[in-house]
Parts: sequence; structure tokens; C-alpha cells
Amino acid sequence: MILKIGTLFSNYGPYHLARLESLVKLAQYSHLEISALELARSEEEYPWVTELEKYNFSVISVIKNKTLEKTHTIELLLKLNKILDKLNLDVIAISGYFNPAMLFALMWCLWHGKRAILFSESTEADAPRIWWREMIKQWIVARYKAALVGGHPHKRYLMQLGMSESAIFLGYDVVDNDTFRPERIENLSRPIAKPYFLAINRFVNKKNLPFLISAYGNYRQKFQGEPWDLIICGDGELRPLLEKQITDSGIDEFIHLPGFLQQEELLPYFAHAGCFIHASRQEQWGLVVNEAMAAGLPVLVSDRCGCFEDLILEGINGFGFDPENLQQLVSLMTKISSKELDLQAMEKASLHHIQEFSPDHFARRLLQAIEYATTH
Repeated sequence: MILKIGTLFSNYGPYHLARLESLVKLAQYSHLEISALELARSEEEYPWVTELEKYNFSVISVIKNKTLEKTHTIELLLKLNKILDKLNLDVIAISGYFNPAMLFALMWCLWHGKRAILFSESTEADAPRIWWREMIKQWIVARYKAALVGGHPHKRYLMQLGMSESAIFLGYDVVDNDTFRPERIENLSRPIAKPYFLAINRFVNKKNLPFLISAYGNYRQKFQGEPWDLIICGDGELRPLLEKQITDSGIDEFIHLPGFLQQEELLPYFAHAGCFIHASRQEQWGLVVNEAMAAGLPVLVSDRCGCFEDLILEGINGFGFDPENLQQLVSLMTKISSKELDLQAMEKASLHHIQEFSPDHFARRLLQAIEYATTH
């Protein structure tokens, strides 16, 4: 008997497509039929450009001709309902539980006696928790049969919301590690001639970029030797503010802002960076840290990031820091760029550790969640 499985995301970007490719390959040996669903083919918040035709599976887009943000919720739900009725899936793995369309997909499962699996990367520390909201979440989470989450903080939070530990599987937050392999990208042209730290972010408040720029300026003033430059890839509403901060600090010669880049355009920056920095004050996971590790980079990561506990091996492949402690980050930047550490050993440690977080790992763990959901 063929079991019909659906995976529902807002929009399929490079991360999601790599996961689904592995899932489809593995599912052919498990009597599963996979349907990849997305709410919209394009999204303003994450303007990825993806080539769907190169994959051996098709993606069903609820909305094809406009961005998700410009789609009326009623229109989206009506079209989603029509597609779900037509597909008549046995199990749907749903990305998140508070978006109206994702909540509707859960309700569809309940109405039709189908099984729902939750994709989650929420942690208790993401935001202030209000008791009545947590009670609503507990009710919603109880309607899922299983969950696939990013790491241990995410698992603990779902358990706090009442889901059984045995129903929660790790392995959601992965990227296509092979895309970033050092031997694949090492011959790409250098973005700049000098050594540099690399950061990649949307230019929004939670990414803590004014703090990073301040720390870098402090580092340049205090470093005894030849300081590294800083490249910050990305764009967003805070760009004018950040440009002014850089100019006012007199460090515009040393900080480079190449703008928003697609995944392939980022590869030269990963290839030649000396260290990756992620300074967010709040981050459910931080997939860009996976990418940096897959490129063989030492990493400096805020301890508020959801990936911190699972990806950072303190002193081995990188270091964590308090995203409000300027001197701590300055000290770590100094340590990394001063030849005080064995950076080659740290690079190897990043490469080795990130192999545990691969699309194949995602596929295996999702299959385990499906088996659990259909047998409990």
C-alpha cells in the first residue's frame, strides 16, 4: 500500500529543495509517495531564485502569479483547501503552527482523519512567553502526531508544550552541504585581496548588525598587527543606518556591503573568508551557520541562536558569545585573526561536525517521524 505524504512550506528555497531531493530518493524504497507543496512560488521576505526544473520532483504552488505577501488570506486558504482535497494525502508535514495557512492545513488533517507532523524551530527563548498564548499553543501542538525539529532547544520547548519526547525527532535544520564543499569552491575568485571576517544577514533589528559593526571598529583600534576586513552580505531596511554608522566610525574602507546575493553568488565569499560571524540577538536556528561550517569555516556565533547548542563545539570549531557583550566579541575576533589558534584544525572540525546535519539526515529522521505518526 502506498502512503501519500505531503510537505508544506511557505516557499521552496535552496534549503528546502535539497531536503526534499533526499526525501524523494529515500522514499522510493519505503512505499511512500511525496507531494511537495508551497503556499506561493515567490516571497518578498526571502527573494530566492530557484531552478525547479533541475529536480526529479515537482512542486505544487498554491499561488503562482504573485508573492505570498500580496495574496489575500481567504484566497490562499480556498486554493489550499482545493489542492488538499484533490491530493487526499495521508500525512502532511507542516512548517510551523501559527501561520493561518499552516494552521488551516492542520485543521484539514483533523477534519479528514489524516496525520499531521510539525516542522518546528521555535525555542522558549525566541520571545517573551505569555501564559494564555502558551495554552493555545499547547492545544495546537497536541493535534500533531509527531514533530521534526532543529535541535535540542526546540525539542525541549515542544516537550514543555506537552508533546511526548518519543514523538519528537531531530534533523530539520539542514542545508545542502555539498554545495559549499571547500574543494568545490576554493578556486572561485576572491571578493577582496585581504583576509576578512564574513557575515550574511537580512538588515533587520534582530540580526544585531550595529553591534557587529561597533565590535569590528573596536577590534580595528585595538588589534596589534594587520587586522582583517569585514564583509557583510545582505540587504534590508536598516542599510542606510548601517552605512551611516560605518562612515561615522571612519571604517568604510574596511567594511564591505555587497548587497543581497543568491546562493551561488555567495560561494566566493564563503570560499575565501577566514571566519564567519553570526551576532543575532534572536534567531530560531541560523542556517547560514550550517553553510559556513559546510564551507570549512571557523564560526563565532551568538549564544541566542537556536543552532548554538547543536552546532558550536566551544574552542573546537568556534566560539559562542553574548550578543550584548561587545568586548567578548572583540576578544574573539582578535583571537581568531592573531594566529593564536590552529584555524586549520577548527576548519576541519566544522566540516566534520556539519556532516551530521545533512539533507539525508533530514530525510531519515522525517521517515522516522512518519512511521511514528502512522503507528501511534
